[in-house]
Amino acid sequence: MLQQAEKRLKEYFGYTSFRKGQKEIIESVLKGKDTLAIMPTGGGKSICYQVPALLMDGMTIVISPLISLMKDQVDALTSIGISSTFINSSLTAKEVKERIAEIEEGAYKILYIAPERLEVESFRTFLLTMNVSMVAVDEAHCISQWGHDFRPSYRNIKRMITAFVKKPLILALTATATKEVTEDICELLNISASSTYVTGFARDNLTFNVIKGENKRDYIMRYVKANRDQAGIIYAATRKEVDDLSQFLKKNGIKAGKYHAGLAEHERAEQQDQFLFDQLDVMVATNAFGMGINKSNVRFVIHHNLPKNIEAYYQEAGRAGRDGEKSECAILFAAQDIQLQKFLIEQSTLSPDKKVHEYQKLQQMVDLCHTEKCLQTYIIEYFGETTPHAPCGRCMNCTDTRSKIDVTREALMIFSCVKRMGERFGKTLVAQVLKGSNNKRINQFGFHKLSTYSLMKEKTEKQIVDLIDFLIAEGYLSLTNDKYPVLMLSNKAREVIVDKLQIFKKELVKIKSIEVNDDLFERLKLVRRELSVQLGVPPYIIFSDSSLRDMSSKCPTTENEFLQVKGVAKTKLEHYGEKFISAICEFMNVERTSSDQLQGRVAADYIVSDKTASHLISYQLFQDGKSIKEISESRGLSVITVQNHLIRAVEEGNPIEWSEIMTEAQEALIAEKIIELGTDMLKPLKEALPEDIDYFQIKAAVCKLKLKSLK
Repeated sequence: MLQQAEKRLKEYFGYTSFRKGQKEIIESVLKGKDTLAIMPTGGGKSICYQVPALLMDGMTIVISPLISLMKDQVDALTSIGISSTFINSSLTAKEVKERIAEIEEGAYKILYIAPERLEVESFRTFLLTMNVSMVAVDEAHCISQWGHDFRPSYRNIKRMITAFVKKPLILALTATATKEVTEDICELLNISASSTYVTGFARDNLTFNVIKGENKRDYIMRYVKANRDQAGIIYAATRKEVDDLSQFLKKNGIKAGKYHAGLAEHERAEQQDQFLFDQLDVMVATNAFGMGINKSNVRFVIHHNLPKNIEAYYQEAGRAGRDGEKSECAILFAAQDIQLQKFLIEQSTLSPDKKVHEYQKLQQMVDLCHTEKCLQTYIIEYFGETTPHAPCGRCMNCTDTRSKIDVTREALMIFSCVKRMGERFGKTLVAQVLKGSNNKRINQFGFHKLSTYSLMKEKTEKQIVDLIDFLIAEGYLSLTNDKYPVLMLSNKAREVIVDKLQIFKKELVKIKSIEVNDDLFERLKLVRRELSVQLGVPPYIIFSDSSLRDMSSKCPTTENEFLQVKGVAKTKLEHYGEKFISAICEFMNVERTSSDQLQGRVAADYIVSDKTASHLISYQLFQDGKSIKEISESRGLSVITVQNHLIRAVEEGNPIEWSEIMTEAQEALIAEKIIELGTDMLKPLKEALPEDIDYFQIKAAVCKLKLKSLK
């Protein structure tokens, strides 16, 4: 059965092998065992039920928490030829009735539903009449009251499963489950601990950073400008912050949208669609946005405020880099955010025990922001992973080499001013006094007579506020949790004043762009965007960024070569191959033989003439002394097709005189670059080699090296 699963993986999804953990989980499912899979976001959880669903007789039901995720999944499956549908509140009663009729006729292998749908008795009764082979419970942590996103409707799943005459198989999946949540899932769904697979919590393509003591908006603007045209999410704690920050970004020329529960449903849907279709670069949102977003090319996630716990943070940060490409996650830490989260816990309707539990989890989130340990290591240890893990080498704690600046003198000026103002005012007025502002309120309170008035006149008011923010973040100053927060000195500040301790502040974080510019990759993104508009599906449904990157490295110019690209299977080749291959040929300045020209032509790659394969005819003509250009003209083929014919003939064991294609010096130089770059991908090699070496010569050198390694 596993061989069949691997065959379906290649046939439908375009991958030659399963990712870490997928094989074991699928094997467990195919053996008929109820299974729990704990895999990091972007680790390929959906494959774990989609591939087995293709091999089972009946239908697979997928219980998913948000309707937008269902639509994405169904669009993606439909694009590769897998029959699937969803039923949720976005459909009219007529549409639901039509889909139920189609399900009864056996039209679909996979059905997505929300857990709330199980509360409708008539729908539950309908499901019990169907041949359901498997129930996949996505975001399974929602079933546990100790999970960060508990949903009571998830408790109906077990009742529905036990009602079947022939019990379907259960596959529960989640990315964020602590030990107690894992035990809860197993107990509630009757899954054995021996059928629980934890593939690790590490996200090796993500970089985690905690930014302290910097002006949040300044950092965000610097970051977004350094990563223009990259998709990102910025999470903020309140609706007001979302409104203000999105407006600020738009005023500064950034294509930003916003999403929170205070917007009308149609407005939220419109903003979300614009983000999914790459019409917006940045989405500013509360945590109402995210779990249902399957957008694979989110390159960064910034938390403007402290998240409530590590599970919520990892779930939200995990929206970045779902396609496996390098992405970044940052928390902009400020001490006052702790008070905000405490306030939200206190105002909630949770039981006293649950509130205590939430306070403990909040403290662990704060500890993450203060730890000097590798941030990735801290997170995976929080989730109970005991396997020793080397530092990631990417996060700020692993790589921060910024020098420290002594700011003790300026800090003492601020402390003195706060004290002389009676610890009764906010940071803006304190900064104005230190700057020496002629503000009416300053004169009204007589603050212009203070010894600290204009003590920092050489600095801008904003620079003073930024330094105050740093002192708050480091615990020297505190802010009251009032409507108008007031600055107060902490015991830590008094130690500086009395014990003459020094305060050091690191230089501003240096921001680099996440990705190196790649002209062909950008060209392929434009092709993808044009197709997206034409077909009305999000760009990442057509191809993920990782597939486009593989394309830009391999430079496929034939259908066979295109099938070797990661994530390309027969259906996607048929739907999109021509557009992308033509764009690659145009970029490489080589001829592309159109599909129409190929039809009916004896010279096509896959057609034989006089019982001799087409590529062998080209090879024989080359051996007879004809040039590639002469063969191209005489056979009505493009030059690149003839070149591919020769490479194919050689790969099949036919001899060739390499010196007629490349000199020994060129061959040695190509081989040297292959070793230096650690790749035999065409594009990076072409960019690293002299202009006089063409793609065909690189292909020939790679072919020759591969043949040598087989001997």
